Amino acid sequence: MLRILVLTMASLAGFVPGHSIAMETLRVLAWPGYADEDFVRRFEERTGARVEVTFVGTDDALWDKISQPGEHPFDVFAVNTAELQRYIDAGLVRAIDPAGIPNVKRQLPQFQARDRIPGLLRDGRLFAVPYAYAEMGLIYDRRTVTSPPDSISVLWDPRYRGRVLAYDGGTHNFSLAAMRLGKPSPFRYRAGDWTAAIEQLIALRRNVLTFYSLPEESVELFRDNSVSILFANYGTQQLQLLRAAGADVGYVIPREGALAWLDCWAVTTGGKSPALAMKWISFMLEPEASHALTTRHGLNNTLQAPADEGANSGRLVWLEPVEDSVRRAELWHRIISGERAVGLK
Repeated sequence: MLRILVLTMASLAGFVPGHSIAMETLRVLAWPGYADEDFVRRFEERTGARVEVTFVGTDDALWDKISQPGEHPFDVFAVNTAELQRYIDAGLVRAIDPAGIPNVKRQLPQFQARDRIPGLLRDGRLFAVPYAYAEMGLIYDRRTVTSPPDSISVLWDPRYRGRVLAYDGGTHNFSLAAMRLGKPSPFRYRAGDWTAAIEQLIALRRNVLTFYSLPEESVELFRDNSVSILFANYGTQQLQLLRAAGADVGYVIPREGALAWLDCWAVTTGGKSPALAMKWISFMLEPEASHALTTRHGLNNTLQAPADEGANSGRLVWLEPVEDSVRRAELWHRIISGERAVGLK
């Protein structure tokens, strides 16, 4: 089951003098670490607004929340560049005028060159602002894994059956299967590719202890079980959390490469506070908030280059839109539900 943590934070500020209406509310949908409570409070104090934050753990859950907004739609949300395309196609995000977000000028040159980042623009218009990025490497327990793993195939290694943690997401897991099978692209399945990939993922299901959604969940599972290998969907964020918890762990980029994501802030078309959403994005690009991504959560921010920049650049596989995200999600749900390959072909 998807685990979604909801955290609502309301400021104690009263009404604006001379007004009898309630304060404006900003509804934010984000990944863990993107809206820490102290920064939410500062934003509330600065704007006089009320902020409600919902944390989400998978791309599928993110899509459900934005595409089926209900009575109280979100105003701003964090999404990776590959997933952004489906939101643009569905008319769920607004075009953004960067002039309304002053702090984009603080970003590193490569993030200000928005026309060079695939997925940010459509017909010359900007639809999201880069915020955080990381690669999905492998974390291993130094006590039980004597030699650092050099391939994603370690996730399927029978020596570690029941001691592997993997991520609960159809899109990324089908990409992993394609990489293990040596397919030309992990994002483009052809008609004849699905059967082998399904068999790979059923084998993965049988080898893992379980699948996690949130980084904190993976740390708890790692700590409370005899886990040897962890597919780090959140990359160095999980590495930092595990080391803070006292785990003796290493981190590697496999020889096949590591999927890498760039998360951005986007403004919804259905939200009620688009102007406040723009202020939120600019606020989160201030140095203190952006640097907290790195110092607190182990993620790269768009204001400062990482210390090891370039070390793994040739082995990063930046996410792209996939051929059919709906099919991947539906097949993945059936796979983890226990269906055999014959029922999925």
